Amino acid sequence: MKYAIIGDIHANIDALQTVLEDAREQQVTHFACVGDVVGYNAAPVECLRIVQGLNCVCVRGNHDHYCSHDESLDNFHPLAADVVAWTRKQLDEEQRNWLRSLRFVARVESFTMVHSTLDTPEAWGYVFDKLEADANFTYQTSSVCFYGHTHVPLAFEKTDIIRYGLYQKIRIGLGKKYFINVGSVGQPRDGDPRAAYVIFDMDNELVELRRVKYDIEKAQKRITDAGLPARLAARLAVGR
Repeated sequence: MKYAIIGDIHANIDALQTVLEDAREQQVTHFACVGDVVGYNAAPVECLRIVQGLNCVCVRGNHDHYCSHDESLDNFHPLAADVVAWTRKQLDEEQRNWLRSLRFVARVESFTMVHSTLDTPEAWGYVFDKLEADANFTYQTSSVCFYGHTHVPLAFEKTDIIRYGLYQKIRIGLGKKYFINVGSVGQPRDGDPRAAYVIFDMDNELVELRRVKYDIEKAQKRITDAGLPARLAARLAVGR
């Protein structure tokens, strides 16, 4: 059984379609999503429909939450707030209800998924270091948990100590816990503009980070044609 774990799609349909093509070429049998289907890019409705069509488990990201709730955006970065306000106008009530129905945490087969952290998933905290990961491990009951939110593919491994870093492939070891960021499909922030996602080969206990090139210029044009901030288009080319 092979799962493609996708996340932080952020309404980038060009990246999403390329990732799904690559996943199917890798003979993936199932999909799962760590959230933030919408936000930042110009195709929220189209991306939402594609994810719905996958019939996969998807957890709620902060952009999924705020784009489907009429809550204050005072704590959002102004750039992100502008796109959330725009996205709210693109979604109909059925689509907003689907986003509202997403759980903060979900168990899939033998692994767990969350967008941010397991301790307080609704607070949208970030995990970049060992201290932040340690708080999460306290609440992790499965050996593997996949997360998103930071857009940076980091992996944390816990035995008697916590090790972490960037990764390409991880062999899941007996008696260990792993908290693994799957990177971002639609807006990478690790300096690599290629779309990122993970394949979890459950039969062989192997996690592999995949990076795929997609038509960035096409995605940028969608942003500018929609009247969204030009900075959002520019950052796609540099992976920041």
